[in-house]
Amino acid sequence: MAKTQLNVRVDEATAEAARERALQRGVSMNRYIEELVLKDAGEVGQTFVEAAADFMKQYERVFTEEFGLHPGSTPATPGTTDHEGLPGTT
Repeated sequence: MAKTQLNVRVDEATAEAARERALQRGVSMNRYIEELVLKDAGEVGQTFVEAAADFMKQYERVFTEEFGLHPGSTPATPGTTDHEGLPGTT
C-alpha cells in the first residue's frame, strides 16, 4: 500500500509521550500513530452502531405502528406477504 507523508506539530511533552509509547510497544513512531488513527476510526464506527441500535429500540413501537410488524417478529421475506399500498410496491 502506498504511504503518504504527514507532518504534524505537537508540543514537546506530547512528542516525548508518543516516542515512549511507540518504544514500549516495539513499533515505529509512524506505526504507532497509524494504529491510533485506525483505533479511533473503529471506535467511531462502533459508537454509530450502538447509537443506531439504541434509536431502534427506543422507537420500535413507532416502527411497528407504521409498518405493521410485531415487536420481536422477523420481517417477511419478499414474495411471502401482501405489500399492497406500501411505497415502492405495485
